[in-house]
Amino acid sequence: MALLEVTGLRKTYPSTVSGRRTDRVVLHDVNLTVEPHDVVCLVGSSGSGKSSLLRCLDLLEPIDDGVIVFDGREISDPVVDPREVRREIGMVFQAYNLFPHLTVLANCTLAQVKVHGLRAEEARDRAMDLLGRFGLADKAHVHPDALSGGQQQRVALVRAMCARPRLLLLDEITAALDPELVGEVLDIVRAEAEAGMTMIIATHEMAFARDVATTVCFLDGGRILERAAPAEFFSRPREERTRRFLGRVLS
Repeated sequence: MALLEVTGLRKTYPSTVSGRRTDRVVLHDVNLTVEPHDVVCLVGSSGSGKSSLLRCLDLLEPIDDGVIVFDGREISDPVVDPREVRREIGMVFQAYNLFPHLTVLANCTLAQVKVHGLRAEEARDRAMDLLGRFGLADKAHVHPDALSGGQQQRVALVRAMCARPRLLLLDEITAALDPELVGEVLDIVRAEAEAGMTMIIATHEMAFARDVATTVCFLDGGRILERAAPAEFFSRPREERTRRFLGRVLS
């Protein structure tokens, strides 16, 4: 059974044109199926709908039409509590969104205790294990402003993974990093993909998508215009618009 099934998803934002209110459609009839252990990379130009799609999947944005089913349950039903869904779907944003007044360890244990009900000792052990795996154990008791951007984004990944989500959504997590810091973050994501974590990743890193994705989806104008396995997507794109995009970003 698919872990995630999206059918006919439509999302609009209100806007005003010449003094008249109208709806700006940012996602058009999006259909997506994600199996356990899949790594789906969303690629496309800025404004194509990648981030909006992830925010809808994590129930951070209401949808206007369509159905989102997670593990056999329709989570797009308005009666569903988003907090319950987010116990199993984690998300990491382009901005690190760490609490500046808390230490790294406290950032990683807060939700485990307050939301997931773990004992403080168990939450600490889980966080320290992940911080150690990601080369951050010596940073556990410092505050985020003492870390580099790459380290802060790695902490954000640890915080999300401490909840042991069944699906991890990553929204352009390297976009705000200096180029020399990108690799250290992507190496962690690559290791989690190899370990079987199910992920949907919005990214501009084409080489990374080629290496880790099971499926690449090209979004254009709020639609999934093309989807394929990486080898086919990058070497034999079917759509002219996809070919133009790849010609620009790979040149």
